[in-house]
Order: sequence, then structure tokens, then C-alpha cells
Amino acid sequence: MSTGAAGRGIRVVMTAASLIPEAGGPSQTIPALARALAVEGCDVDLVSVEMGPRFGRPLWTDVPGARLTLLPRRLSWGTRIVWVPGLDRTLRSRGAGVAPCVLHDNGVWLPTNHAASRVAEKTGWPLVVSPHGALLSWSFRHRAVRKRIAWWLYQRKDLTRARVLHATAEDEARALRSLGFRQPIAVVPSGVDVPRLATPDRAPKTRRTVLFLSRIHPKKGLLNLVHAWFALRPAGWRVVVVGPDFSGFRAEVEDTVRRGGMDADFEFLGPVDEPTKWRLYQGADLFVLPTHSENFGVVIAEALGCAVPVITTRGTPWGEIVSRRCGWWIDVGVPPLIEALREAMALSDDERREMGARGRTWVEARFAWRAIALEMASIYEWLLRRASRPACVVD
Repeated sequence: MSTGAAGRGIRVVMTAASLIPEAGGPSQTIPALARALAVEGCDVDLVSVEMGPRFGRPLWTDVPGARLTLLPRRLSWGTRIVWVPGLDRTLRSRGAGVAPCVLHDNGVWLPTNHAASRVAEKTGWPLVVSPHGALLSWSFRHRAVRKRIAWWLYQRKDLTRARVLHATAEDEARALRSLGFRQPIAVVPSGVDVPRLATPDRAPKTRRTVLFLSRIHPKKGLLNLVHAWFALRPAGWRVVVVGPDFSGFRAEVEDTVRRGGMDADFEFLGPVDEPTKWRLYQGADLFVLPTHSENFGVVIAEALGCAVPVITTRGTPWGEIVSRRCGWWIDVGVPPLIEALREAMALSDDERREMGARGRTWVEARFAWRAIALEMASIYEWLLRRASRPACVVD
């Protein structure tokens, strides 16, 4: 399946609840990890759910080097209960064979997650679970009643079955410990594809661009950016908003912009394809994600990888952007965002480019997919008793 050596002889069955853009960062990073693991010698299957035409095309319909299976979902008549026929059987069949198997489940709450736990229990395969921030306090409080019911019915027990929990940052690891889980936790960040940069256009700009690229969801803090913009009303700057809508929240944001008389300063593009996404990153002068909570924030890594300085919040694990001198890490809220925007916009183009270059160098060294895949493969090998405990696994 590949030419790599680190994970040779390991069969990895991964789950992803969805690969549509509305599913956020994991819909991009899970297939990317599957691809990178295959390059390093793992025999990889990724099993996900086909959401149907109403949700649009998945971000990935093929994963180079790995096998992708998309199963149709069903909605129980008269309820909002989702089920996926044949999911357990598919997971078992994908993991069957001579090579030892690890089951790597992504997310919580959803049918794929409960199925992965059942299959791990029946087969004895080591189970790795990556919650992807779903158990951080902000996310846990969203639709809290339904989640509490699921927690006590099955989700806590399912997570207890995991041999290893995977956190993308120390903050997420601490959150998992605070919920009472005592098994080993592996702290491994998500990776990022670092693109080749286009030749920079040094011509003087008539207008500079702040880019917001994420789901348009209350959690992401977009309204805080709008209100900060109202306070500053910076001449010669605009905001480009990119990403899929969540439950009509985009209309609320656009209405707020319109009532503030700032229509000319905001452009809403909706979801875009991959080539357009990378062009937008590379055309931006500043990237802003004023989010309330992120377990990782892959868009931050992508922006830094495109040599764009970043403003983000302490709701993310990206405090190192301050010591690396490639961005601002601020409290959640409008006043801190106003101050950071004011500082960033006061810099010269060359100063912002220097910040961006430092960020790109860091991302290339720490977050390239090959390094991340090697760390994950070392966890799988340890679980299969083929290697010693890796340094990324903590008690």
C-alpha cells in the first residue's frame, strides 16, 4: 500500500462521522492523517458516513494510499435518531486479516463512535479515541441536556474502553483527566499541509485583508470580530469571511454588519474548494479566529503555514505564537480583539510579512503530516506490543 516503514504490518481502521465541510476541522484532518499513515507503511481503512445530497459533496471522496468507505445514514421515522446500517459489520470486516489491527475512533456522541466501541469490545482490538475537542467545557455545554443523557447511557462507558485517549494539546488532555479518565493519554497535534507559496506581489495594496476562515458558528466568535470592527472602522482594510453556515447563523452576522453600515467592509464567500482556500490564505494580510473554544484549530496552523500572522484567543492552545513572534494570543472578547487588531494594523507590510515567515518556519518544523503520522504509528506499535511506550503518551 505504501513505501514507508514506520507502521509496516499494522492494520488501522479509522472512523470519521462525516467528511462534509460543516463537520469542521476533523473532516479535513482525519483523511489527511489516514493518507500520511499509509505513506508510513500502515494498511489503512477509513470508514465514514455519506450524509446525502442535502449536505453537499464530502471534502474527500478518495484518500490516496488508503481505502475509504462511505456508508449511507438513515434517520428514524418521526425522530432525529441517526443510524448507519451495516456499520459494525463493516468495521469488523475492514479490520479482519493477518496483520494486527488498531481501531482509531474519531469524535464522540455519534453512531460511528458507539459502533467502534462495540467492535473493539467484541474483537479485542486496541481502541484509540480522538475526541477532537468535543469534551472541552464549551462544547460539552452546547446542547448539554442531550449530551448528559448520552454520557450516562453509553458515552462514558465507551470512552472508558479506549486503551489510549488522544488529545491534540495539553489543555485537552487536562480536560479529559478532569472527567475522570485514567487510561494513558497521547498528546499529538493535528498536522497541516504546508503549501508552496506563490511569488509575493510586492505592488502597493489599495486595501488589505483580514481573513476569517472557519464554520460560521456562534462558538467561533465572528460577532466579536464584527463588533471590534465597528469600534475601529479601519480605513484601507476589509474582512473576508469564508466557511459553511451553521443553522442560519450567517444571516444573523450579515444582518449585524448591515445594521452597522459596514457592508462595504465585509465579504461573505461561503464554503470554498481547496485551491481557492489556499489562494485566500496567501492573499491575506492577517488571519483572525476570535473563537470561544478550540481543541486545536487547524485553520490557525494553515494560516501560519501560509506565512500569515494570526490573532486568536486563549480558547485555543496556540499561546506559543507569542513567543514565536508570529501572532497575538488574547482573551476572548471584543476589547482585547480591538487592541490586537489595532496593533496588527499599525505594523508595516514588511513587519507583518516577517511575522508570517516566522510562523511558517515553525509550522513546517512541528506540524508537517509526516511527523504527526510517525507519532501516531508509534502509539499503535506500542499498543500492539511491538515498541516501547512513546514520549507523547502520558499517564
